[in-house]
Amino acid sequence: MSMKRQVSYRWRLREMMAARGVFTATELVPLLHERGIDLSSSQVHRLVTGTPERLSLPVLAALCDILEVTPADLVVTTAANVAPRKAAAGEAPAPVDLATVRPRRARVRPD
Repeated sequence: MSMKRQVSYRWRLREMMAARGVFTATELVPLLHERGIDLSSSQVHRLVTGTPERLSLPVLAALCDILEVTPADLVVTTAANVAPRKAAAGEAPAPVDLATVRPRRARVRPD
């Protein structure tokens, strides 16, 4: 059986913005526009305050250029091995030999 891995990431845009003196999402909108990225102020706000599940590479590249960072500075990844789940009773149930298991014949009874 192979070991499963739990993979997660942390979005550090707000930290990188603060380190570069950019403190609001509205300051970021014109900087993105200068680089050909036209996002609304609400989209940029969600990008700054939340953790995106999807992000286009042009947006990532523009953010890296604006903040003078690398993608690894913006997205910190972690991975850890996950222990296999145990059965509720503490032991794994015994495997069933399907050759010995047969369905029961149905009986139709008249009313």
